[in-house]
Amino acid sequence: MVTKISVNSTKKDEFINITRDVQIAVTESNVKHGICYIHIPHTTAAVTVNEGADPDVVTDILTALNKLSPQLREFRHMEGNSDAHVKSSLVGISTSVFIENGTLLLGTWQAIYFCEFDGPRNRSVQIKIIEE
Repeated sequence: MVTKISVNSTKKDEFINITRDVQIAVTESNVKHGICYIHIPHTTAAVTVNEGADPDVVTDILTALNKLSPQLREFRHMEGNSDAHVKSSLVGISTSVFIENGTLLLGTWQAIYFCEFDGPRNRSVQIKIIEE
């Protein structure tokens, strides 16, 4: 079964911490040991696991991604959001986290982020939990 959670972004580029929502899905699944797959069904968004304590890390990642893929006049995609498609491809649309004793097995400083590159938008995250 796939669980879906909603994410509402308010900016063009932002990282939204979804760790709590993913943990709720794990808890509700009653799976004690397994793997939690997180998938983003959008072409201008992504998901990543990274620093969850210092918000400057997220700012720095967004700064780096904007330098790697700025909006360019040379882009041919008519919607004008090619930079967001590139960022989504660079970061990736899925990740997985182990589950131990019903808890996401994240490091002390780690958090799961929904990465918005073409907001603001209403988005969804798909979560699949596999029992060991």
